[in-house]
Amino acid sequence: MTDFFKGIAPVQYEGPDSTNPMAFHHYNPDEVIMGKRMEDHLRFAVAYWHSFAWEGGDPFGGQTFERPWHPQDQMAKARVKADAAFEMFDILGQPYFCWHDADIRPEGTDFAESLKNFEEIIAYFEEKMSTRKVKLLWGTANMFSHRRWMSGASTNPDPEVFAYSAATVKTCMDATMKLGGENYVLWGGREGYETLLNTDMGRELDHMGRFLNMVVEYKHKIGFKGQILVEPKPQEPSKHQYDYDAATCYGFLQKYGLENEVKLNLEQGHAILAGHSFEHEIATATALGVLGSIDMNRNDYQSGWDTDQFPNNVPEVALAYYHILKDGGFTQGGTNFDAKLRRQSLDADDLIAAHIGGMDICARGLKAAAAMLEDGGLETALSERYAGWDTAEGKALLNTDLDTIFDKVNAGGIAPAPKSGRQEMLENYVNRFV
Repeated sequence: MTDFFKGIAPVQYEGPDSTNPMAFHHYNPDEVIMGKRMEDHLRFAVAYWHSFAWEGGDPFGGQTFERPWHPQDQMAKARVKADAAFEMFDILGQPYFCWHDADIRPEGTDFAESLKNFEEIIAYFEEKMSTRKVKLLWGTANMFSHRRWMSGASTNPDPEVFAYSAATVKTCMDATMKLGGENYVLWGGREGYETLLNTDMGRELDHMGRFLNMVVEYKHKIGFKGQILVEPKPQEPSKHQYDYDAATCYGFLQKYGLENEVKLNLEQGHAILAGHSFEHEIATATALGVLGSIDMNRNDYQSGWDTDQFPNNVPEVALAYYHILKDGGFTQGGTNFDAKLRRQSLDADDLIAAHIGGMDICARGLKAAAAMLEDGGLETALSERYAGWDTAEGKALLNTDLDTIFDKVNAGGIAPAPKSGRQEMLENYVNRFV
């Protein structure tokens, strides 16, 4: 036990009329929506890195948080950090959490010592999880912070770094399976380049493709039943990252024969950096059949970097969940809060309140999305707009050739009359629900 969250009671649902800042106003885990409990729809997870490992720094300033587990360079402190983490899980009652290896154990002097530290803390987690409902949504390896990764992990020009990366991922997959994790994520934080002057892009992509195939092969070898996920991000820290967005990742998966083995973990902030909306990235992934899970956060639209703030925009969140529900909802994926406090928000109750707010925003978005789907207005509008393709003539166009189509058009049999896309009416429709 620690004193970090002393005096903070488990968070309860009190409804929208409550003025208690430490209560849920919209997130009621047992509320049934479209035949499923809200908790089972949203499948919330706490991100260990932002909530516990992050020290409050930014590109222009260092540590602002002073936690009982600082400095994070000893196993004793790692256990204190774990104690605080699981106390917060008890307070929030969320069903999942996520980690990178570097979040939960101190770096050793070599690979063997880092692994020893890692295995000890995984055993500590296993003990704590045995008496709680909280589960592991996914594990992953941090292959971007340490200086060894400065030129990439699987795409590194040094084969020894590739080997170190492979060994690291193996240990993290083993740990994820041991803790019953439902997914394993690979985010290529430095899988890209700073300049093409010193980059053999074709070779790096081939190495990255082989690396991911090794991951899939190992998944089947050990009998891991979870999803393998990759996480798109266009830039920051690299000038260009190979996992730019959902469409780019799908093309990569196809090239290396992985489109039926690997799905995507999509993040709102990364979508914005790629010049997209979160709705666009989710719709792209669902259209391609590769939606796996999401990281929920937001960026500051006045900043050009990944600010990882907690969500607060119900319309954006509602449209994201609309496409998720339309796709059938999460199976093994969920909603991970890849979000962090502002560096001025120093107190323990700030951390709890941030998650309360994020969970409430997602609950409001989910309910709005479900209401829109049940009402059917958007689906009716889509059906009407594309109705021509459901006719015999429309279907025949896709099963003919240019000469045949030319003859029909040239004979005067086709004279298109433009029709309104009704965008404003559809935007007004959405606003009725959010």
